[in-house]
Amino acid sequence: MDIETDGRFGNKRVHHRLGPANGAASSSTSGKVCIHWRAGRCNRFPCPYLHSELPEATAKRPSQSGGGGNVWRNPHSGGGGGRGAGGAGGPNKWGRAPGGADGGPRHKVPDRPCRYFLAGDCSYGEKCRYPHSYSMSDSITMLTPLQGHEKVVTGIALPAGSDKLYSGSKDGTVRMWDCQTGQCAGVINMGREIGCMISEGPWLFVGIPDAVKVWNMQTQAEMNLTGPTGQVYALAVGNELLFAATQDGRILAWRFSAATNGFEPAASLVGHQLAVVSLVVGAMRLYSGSMDKTIRVWAATESGSLEVTYTHKEEHGALALSGMPDAQSKPVLLCSLNDNTVRLYDLPSFSDRGRIFSKQEIRAIQVGPSGLFFTGDGTGELKVLSDLLK
Repeated sequence: MDIETDGRFGNKRVHHRLGPANGAASSSTSGKVCIHWRAGRCNRFPCPYLHSELPEATAKRPSQSGGGGNVWRNPHSGGGGGRGAGGAGGPNKWGRAPGGADGGPRHKVPDRPCRYFLAGDCSYGEKCRYPHSYSMSDSITMLTPLQGHEKVVTGIALPAGSDKLYSGSKDGTVRMWDCQTGQCAGVINMGREIGCMISEGPWLFVGIPDAVKVWNMQTQAEMNLTGPTGQVYALAVGNELLFAATQDGRILAWRFSAATNGFEPAASLVGHQLAVVSLVVGAMRLYSGSMDKTIRVWAATESGSLEVTYTHKEEHGALALSGMPDAQSKPVLLCSLNDNTVRLYDLPSFSDRGRIFSKQEIRAIQVGPSGLFFTGDGTGELKVLSDLLK
């Protein structure tokens, strides 16, 4: 039997990569493959389950000419064989595609990346049987991480025409990042936890407890918008209105007044039962996500007021929402959930089109130019990602 250590000799922790000898393997009555062996972490000996894939007679590899293989692909690889496959004709190391010419059962393709990779401590690298990727989508790839915040990133803003990316965090700071070098270009200490951040034209809006802080980056003017109760978790701009999602479940709106060069209260939207934590405006509607596990769609009535016209239920609470068009200019909703994923939905059908994974929950999403978008997670890390179909 071949064994492989995980690098620690003192406590003799070993993983039996190839399982027991043939005689021991044949004594297994379960006929099932050990899931811990597949993850490269089984330390039971003898193990009651198989430490090898099922024989070829019961699980044939799909024909190379039949289009089988990886249902996802590494965008940087030369073909459909996946990383380490040795080219387009190489073997599929992630598992076998479902179905086939004989209609027989196939080894199930993992539906999420290696959780040890996401945590940053997978010791098997290329040998791991689970994907080492931050997304399960044919078009999304991570370009670079941006590290510096000490707590969860709660807001990201990319002002139009600016060469700086702004990020806010529960550590009470706003960081400025140089878009050319990816380096931190400055830090502003707010002194209070930042709940969210957006930009619109010359304005930068920052959500803090019981208020919205506003800066005009051209005139350097600043002001506070009062009215929220508790933390302001999300901000959005649409139809000449500024919307703020609050901890008490309300959505407040202000309208810009050219006469006073300020913002005047315009509306208070009530419908969610718990804190509203995400907002996005698109297709003449306001989408709001709440910890009550619903996404509500607000639209203008004939009287001009905003009312809920559709409610979408999520098994996991929505943390952040953003929107972007796909390559055919069709709207796509990016929805961060509290299971550490971002779901991509086609609108208005809400059909699933992919997922992005993170070490911890993603609290901020910002769409940029040319298919770029940015996420900020609970570890304080930002990621720069790209939609390769754009």
